[in-house]
Amino acid sequence: MPGQFESLPGGGAAVALDEVEISIIRSLAVQLLELIGPGPAEDAPDDPLAELFAEGPSEPPKDPVLLRLFPDAYSDPEGPPSSKAAEEQRAHSSEFRRFTENDLRAGKRDTALAVIHSLDGLAAAGEGGAVLKLSADDSRRWLGCLNDLRLAIGSRLDVIDEEDTDLLYRLPDEDPRKPMVMAYLWLGGLQESLVATLMV
Repeated sequence: MPGQFESLPGGGAAVALDEVEISIIRSLAVQLLELIGPGPAEDAPDDPLAELFAEGPSEPPKDPVLLRLFPDAYSDPEGPPSSKAAEEQRAHSSEFRRFTENDLRAGKRDTALAVIHSLDGLAAAGEGGAVLKLSADDSRRWLGCLNDLRLAIGSRLDVIDEEDTDLLYRLPDEDPRKPMVMAYLWLGGLQESLVATLMV
């Protein structure tokens, strides 16, 4: 079980994590929360109706990591950027973003918080490593957060396709990106093993 998820009866999953692994995942999830930012109604008085109808941003994020996490809904990377079709796609993406990004951000915040809370529960149980046991629902939340973390790190490492990932394996140890690469690859292994447990 060390380093990979295994199936639990009833559709859940379990993984053995040591103290360092718990600390790394928790730290990355906290950084993801900080990157995503607070919800739209964080500074507003408690008004569920206002929050329900709050409009999100219409422009794509400037930060490449946020753009990877919240991509445009309509785009044609092959098409000319100044064509009429490209302008229409930008308009459609802007409208779609305005009505969906707040919910998408809230969902990503919720999954990151679920990961943090489950790790905090492990830390409270005692020192050293521990076996994290997740329900089927928690497994899906973890899968979403692991995906977001890999997208964020992959964006910082300029990973676009499989060929870029292959190059990461050959980085020399003295390369300053090496710790981030190791985290990216490790999270990928966790993600793959969790996907496998959910398909059982």
